Amino acid sequence: MFDVDKIRGDFPILSQKVYGKPLVYLDNGATAQKPQVVIDKVNEMYLQKNANIHRAAHFLSGQCTTEYEEARALVRHFINAASDKEIIFTSGATASINLVAASYGESFVGEGDEIIVSEMEHHSNIVPWQLLCERKNAVLKVLPFNDEGELEIEKLSALLTDRTRIVAVTQASNVLGTMPSLKDIIRVSHDAGALVLVDGCQGIVHAGVDVQALDCDFYAFSGHKLYAPTGIGVLYAKEKLLEKMPPYMGGGDMVARVSFKKTTYAELPLKFEAGTSNYIGAIALGAAVKYLNGIDMNAAHEHEHRLLKYTTDKLNAINGLRIYGNSDSKCSILSFNAEGVHPYDLGMILDKTGVAIRTGTHCAEPVMAHYGVTGMARASFAFYNTFTEADIFCNGVELALSMLK
Repeated sequence: MFDVDKIRGDFPILSQKVYGKPLVYLDNGATAQKPQVVIDKVNEMYLQKNANIHRAAHFLSGQCTTEYEEARALVRHFINAASDKEIIFTSGATASINLVAASYGESFVGEGDEIIVSEMEHHSNIVPWQLLCERKNAVLKVLPFNDEGELEIEKLSALLTDRTRIVAVTQASNVLGTMPSLKDIIRVSHDAGALVLVDGCQGIVHAGVDVQALDCDFYAFSGHKLYAPTGIGVLYAKEKLLEKMPPYMGGGDMVARVSFKKTTYAELPLKFEAGTSNYIGAIALGAAVKYLNGIDMNAAHEHEHRLLKYTTDKLNAINGLRIYGNSDSKCSILSFNAEGVHPYDLGMILDKTGVAIRTGTHCAEPVMAHYGVTGMARASFAFYNTFTEADIFCNGVELALSMLK
């Protein structure tokens, strides 16, 4: 059995009160809370070890450089990449996707070529591709989803042509919770000669990933959703692709030799890590990965699924409430609306009861357009949430509706 009480003891913020009520934090899809070991690691680095990495001979720099590269190795093993060279530290998934669009896209996407994205993508996996298509006179195609929130993968083959260069798809929708069959998408895309980029922000948290088994070409995620600090993220890419891609940004640490006549670039992965990186964020991400390695993640994911089913059943019993996203393959995200009630008003009342949820478009306006709504309320669960919190949340929804209707 998963010991959620023990886990909660690792997250100091969860013990506080909001408006005199115990905090019920259900906005994990936006950012997760941090365990004490991650907070301690950040403090340790600034108090005892802070120095810029890779560029100095002194003791502190050596310590930081060692821990930075150890964090890279931890991430590599966590996602089962083939080499440390395939792990690029970025500021987050948005930066990772933009790196691919700018570097690979500028070099290998031309006029009339095609990019396919799904209808359920976060803006960060739409807009970079739109910008690329505008720059290159390329074509953006959209793979739709149905009203149950399931991606219509059977339509992918008809969208793919010999001009398709990249298929960009989420591992788990941040609005619908849907987890598409990535292996099918990747197999069909590869058969057509297209590469696949996966937005793993929600998926890596709620299902984990094995990038070699998945055979994706690119995989992006953000540390702050994985119990690490903000401002740090990862781009995984196959080494053979990174070798062909030009640098995304120029500056210090990504060069081998600089002269006005010719500049040569550093070996992977440093070729894509220009400037002073968020090395303390990367080291803290390593601490978060170590923490997760000490947890039975299969049990954690099962706990989240039980929470999802329990809360879904309770919300479905409320008259006039609609849940968006009813796929059988779904992570612990619940987006919903109540007839005649604005989601922002619902969120404000829940806040006064100590319950933190997200309201708005969730950076996924095409999903809102699909359902003809301007926004949704969203509760997103982590492994530290409890059934008692689910009850408080559902009771709060009923209270809010009784006040607003």
